[in-house]
Amino acid sequence: LLDQARINPFADTPEDRQFIHINPELAKATPFGGTIAHGFLSLSILSGMAYEVMPTLNGAAMSINYGFDKIRFLTPVRAGKRVRARFTLSEATMRTPKELLIRNATTLEIEDEPKPALIADWLGLHFFN
Repeated sequence: LLDQARINPFADTPEDRQFIHINPELAKATPFGGTIAHGFLSLSILSGMAYEVMPTLNGAAMSINYGFDKIRFLTPVRAGKRVRARFTLSEATMRTPKELLIRNATTLEIEDEPKPALIADWLGLHFFN
């Protein structure tokens, strides 16, 4: 759930305190009819969602976020909306005998919205002993 209680404190992290995120009264006059979550907040919650559903790799000593090749913010998430993520493995490449690079096609869907909040090609690097 991306509600106002989650949006307001996040505004301090990127120092993005634009009214569209933190002022419900002013945001009512926008085409969204209220506040919206920061795109970077929507992106950042993917980590927690991935931990809940992504399988662990047997023998992996550690895994790191390797970045993104593509991120597109398609639909703003209005405050109070529930979201869910889909992660689809699209590529796995052994870079070395001890390093596996994976690419996941990632989609953050918004409840009751036809278009997703974001799509991304998310890269992860897994290290093996």
